[in-house]
Amino acid sequence: TIIHKAVPEAREKMSYGMPTFYLSKNLIHFAAYKEHIGIYPGPQAIEYFKEKLQKYKTSKGAIQFPLGKPLPKTLIQQILQFCVNQQAG
Repeated sequence: TIIHKAVPEAREKMSYGMPTFYLSKNLIHFAAYKEHIGIYPGPQAIEYFKEKLQKYKTSKGAIQFPLGKPLPKTLIQQILQFCVNQQAG
């Protein structure tokens, strides 16, 4: 998966009713919906990547990628690396 390739040391669990990848803390949640795939990297990541996320629907801590369109793998990998760096302090 995109997440395993970007952060091979991340482990999986369920949190907030969603599949979640974590290191020392939750790294990113994700879920599939009728019309989009949602990832939940948190508000700091949304703010940091706001320019690159302009064509996607976002909220305080979530990004929606529409179904039927290719996932932006490079962007997702960048977001994951940001989240890893945030945890590392």
